Amino acid sequence: MCIIFFKFDPRPASKNAYRLILAANRDEVYNRPSKAAHFWGTNGEILSGLDQECGKEGGSWLGINKRGKLAALTNYMEGNQNSDAAGRGFLVSNYLMEKDLDSYSYLKKVSTEGHLYNGFNLITADFKNLPDPILESHGSFYSKPLIEALSSVFVRTPLYGTRTNTVILIDAEGNVTFTERTMLDSDASKWRTSSFQFNLQD
Repeated sequence: MCIIFFKFDPRPASKNAYRLILAANRDEVYNRPSKAAHFWGTNGEILSGLDQECGKEGGSWLGINKRGKLAALTNYMEGNQNSDAAGRGFLVSNYLMEKDLDSYSYLKKVSTEGHLYNGFNLITADFKNLPDPILESHGSFYSKPLIEALSSVFVRTPLYGTRTNTVILIDAEGNVTFTERTMLDSDASKWRTSSFQFNLQD
């Protein structure tokens, strides 16, 4: 399943520290069409990937705008999925464009220094979260080997798994570095890394 680690410090103690360190994985079926991260929206103020699945175009899983509003979304195990449901990614797009909400979480695995090397090591780790009674109960309709595969930080199964790794850093001066590593052509051996930098606007 998708996973997000982040640490938020609105007033870092030194100029070398970060306001935000975020490391995230997007897990999805490999052939679901999507666009890699790019600037879009009015005046190109939003940076995110975009879902391109027919009938659900325009949603996203992780994005930030130039004023520092950030939204992220993970998936979860569910037995009877509604194939006609709107993509949950619209929550991310709508938040970035229209909503003024706050939602913070903290997981301790992220490096205090926030170097990209450490962030990508964290989210590409083959670390499995089993035994976990809650996870196993949610996935009771799956086989045990599949539940084990899905419990990994970096998921790899024949048709579904981690397709995108993202690290976002915001330093004490409001400089944003957004780095995305994306699987190409549904091929787990082919990846492209893109990086974007900008300064937060007031």
